[in-house]
Amino acid sequence: MAYTRGNLAMKERANAEQLKPNRYKETTKVVTRRTGLPPREKFLYLMTVIVCIAIASVLVGRYANIYDLNKQMHTANQSIEQSNKEMAVIEVQKEKLESDIVAKARELGYIEPSSEQEAIRVQRTSVTTGTP
Repeated sequence: MAYTRGNLAMKERANAEQLKPNRYKETTKVVTRRTGLPPREKFLYLMTVIVCIAIASVLVGRYANIYDLNKQMHTANQSIEQSNKEMAVIEVQKEKLESDIVAKARELGYIEPSSEQEAIRVQRTSVTTGTP
């Protein structure tokens, strides 16, 4: 008897293993092969991808157009604000010139018409050229 890890109560298995005939275990293996996609299904997938890309392109184009319009509107608003500031400055200059016109006229020797004098009226006539 063999000494097995300090236990003498073990049976010998060597004889039992030699008596059993070698049996082969029959197993079946399932082999699956991936077949290619049929042409119609490939075409369907291709068309789906093309439609999705077309829709995405349209959406991106629309957003780009909206962005461009917003940028133009912002530029126009800035231009309007700048013009309003310039108009305010010009309006102040106009009022200053209107107030200084009487003093400048007196300085140059002009006099204000009295209430007795009537304003001089000049009739407007159209100028014609001598060519027929």
